[in-house]
Amino acid sequence: MTPHATATTFHVSDLERSLRYYVGVLGFTERFRFGDYAGVQMGGEGAVVQIHLSGPGSTNKRAVGQGTIYVFCDAVDDYCAEIVARGATIQAPPRDYEYGMRDFVVEDPDGNLVTFGCEGRAAANGTTAGDDDGGGETLPQA
Repeated sequence: MTPHATATTFHVSDLERSLRYYVGVLGFTERFRFGDYAGVQMGGEGAVVQIHLSGPGSTNKRAVGQGTIYVFCDAVDDYCAEIVARGATIQAPPRDYEYGMRDFVVEDPDGNLVTFGCEGRAAANGTTAGDDDGGGETLPQA
């Protein structure tokens, strides 16, 4: 088995509003729509992220706003600035974390969370995140 893409389902209260947010603000592309269920996609050859949006008329019922996904990407600071300019709701701004990643968290209109992250600067340098003098635990090289 060789996976080539992944998808998660977010349960939303208003499919049209969610599509406007994911496409117009976050920059996803609408991939499909069947009634009150739609899929948005980001990425292309070799790396695809899909988020399926399940509206109130869909048969796949779960609580609205409980979804989360972590998207590994590059240029998180630039992307964050782009989507903030388009009206994104940022729950946590970009920063380096002790687990070696630099990421930020976006909240959709229903409270679902999308985190975008890349290897942090400290991890890229082989040091612990937040350790400016290079001492402390060394993170593995990628």
